[in-house]
Amino acid sequence: MSATQDHAVGSYFDLDVEPERDAVRVRPSGEVDLATAGRIGTQVEELVSVGFTRIVVDLRAVTFLDSTGIRLLLELAQSARCGGWQLAVIEGPPDVQRVFEIAGVASMLPFVEATAVRWPRGGPQWH
Repeated sequence: MSATQDHAVGSYFDLDVEPERDAVRVRPSGEVDLATAGRIGTQVEELVSVGFTRIVVDLRAVTFLDSTGIRLLLELAQSARCGGWQLAVIEGPPDVQRVFEIAGVASMLPFVEATAVRWPRGGPQWH
């Protein structure tokens, strides 16, 4: 299900949400920046508020990520630790992952490879 789409000049953003019983995959596509990061955060907050306890943010389709996106993911990780829910982040393309490395925050986020997330009937599991 596509949650939002933005066709501003020179940018593209789409947000797909794929729920599975007690878990959900949030998949942004395009540019994650000041104009779009809040939509991801709002979507995750809504999902947690209705009872999802396992959330996977899948960055594979992200083409650009700025400091707003980094801050969002750090805040989500902190919220998960304090709020009793689980967050996993599927690594993005090399250019996106490099932003996390340059900022020195890659080790602060719960990154998993896409193959580490299984989607059985009860929701995703990662190891």
